[in-house]
Amino acid sequence: MASPLLSADLLQRYDRPGPRYTSYPTAPRFHDGFGESQLREAIAASNGDPIPQRLSLYVHVPFCSSPCFYCGCNRVITRDPARGDQYLDTLRREIGLVAPLFDLDREVVQLHFGGGTPNFLCPAQLHEVVSLLRRSFNFSKARDRDISIELDPRFVSPAQIGELAAAGFNRASLGVQDFDPAVQAAVNRIQSVEQTRAVVDACRASGLRSVNIDLIYGLPLQTLEGFDRTLDQVIAIRPDRLAVYGYAHLPALFKPQRQIDASQLPDAETRLALLQLSIRRLTAGGYVYIGMDHFALPDDELAQAQARGGLHRNFMGYTTHADSDLVGFGVSAISRIGDRYSQNHRDLMSWQAALGSGRLPVFRGLRLSEDDQLRSDLIQSLMCQGEIPVPALERRYGIDFDRYFADALARLRPLREDGLVDIEPGRIRVTAAGRLLVRNVAMCFDRYLQEPEAGRPRFAGTV
Repeated sequence: MASPLLSADLLQRYDRPGPRYTSYPTAPRFHDGFGESQLREAIAASNGDPIPQRLSLYVHVPFCSSPCFYCGCNRVITRDPARGDQYLDTLRREIGLVAPLFDLDREVVQLHFGGGTPNFLCPAQLHEVVSLLRRSFNFSKARDRDISIELDPRFVSPAQIGELAAAGFNRASLGVQDFDPAVQAAVNRIQSVEQTRAVVDACRASGLRSVNIDLIYGLPLQTLEGFDRTLDQVIAIRPDRLAVYGYAHLPALFKPQRQIDASQLPDAETRLALLQLSIRRLTAGGYVYIGMDHFALPDDELAQAQARGGLHRNFMGYTTHADSDLVGFGVSAISRIGDRYSQNHRDLMSWQAALGSGRLPVFRGLRLSEDDQLRSDLIQSLMCQGEIPVPALERRYGIDFDRYFADALARLRPLREDGLVDIEPGRIRVTAAGRLLVRNVAMCFDRYLQEPEAGRPRFAGTV
């Protein structure tokens, strides 16, 4: 597959701030009028559905032993293992409060640990959390059930991988970002190829079903030559999946990023060239371009899910479990239950205080209107399948698509003229070039972005 190209003119016109659409409406739209009672109502309503949705569980572990300057995640830097013990005490309380609210006929098909650095906790502690969740929820016994974890290869040994496999983990995601030594020094993350390969080999030897590697383009001092070498090294390791994220430089929002010298960041044209290099090299290496920032080998479940139309995108990225409610545990974790989003307190003290007093630690949330649900489905289809199923949306929501979205279609017209989308009767499809700007396509249908500029949350550029 040839790499899709964008001209410098198109890049200049379309590289503007925009959401990544891991949700719609996006998290900055959540509000504090949504609290514990609203979450309880959402769970009760979802239990009453004629066909109960399956469940995906997410556990956030915020601790990291060392700061990576590019990071925009909710994390706490510490080397004190006692912090992990204290965190687990509160996590047990949260599981004990939340799990009984869900009917036991609702199967758990996915459990994911993210961070932070989940392997800040030792394998025995992680095993304890998995065991507690298994006792508290009805875990599916199906082969496609996922129990996955994000790992920092610098702080996990091959022996510990075996312990994690024994605890039930069958997928792992490893942060790499870039193997270039100059780039690693600039972002304070020194990690060798050998270190990474040893963890991948241990995952395979221990029977894990899938290994993902994360890369980031747009980091300080990155060059096409240097990133090409990183791609060589990653392709040789042959992970089952790859995520290649664009670095979002927002130092006003994320304090660690203030350590990065902005003058060392690649310009917009170089960023695009890095992305196109990644697409060209990885597809030539046998990977399927799933969309926006993900790649998978053809026999991986992610690629198969996209082929059959079962791909889903949420706060964990792309997933194969489209028909499930998301239940988040831990500080800052987000849940999606039916037509409602809920987010836990983002600071440890507030999260711990709420649970210490026997309350669900809800910080903010949102109930989707019917318009929100329609646009959420539309954007989900764009991000996962690269097209909008117009007749299906018309039937599901009882609308005349062209009339309902007249303003959005007017905003889409320049993208059509620039070859980014094809519009046919009953179908709107993103082109090969448009896949690089799929967020811009989605933004045409985002009602909240049409509000006055002063009310918009801040986002990184779309390329």
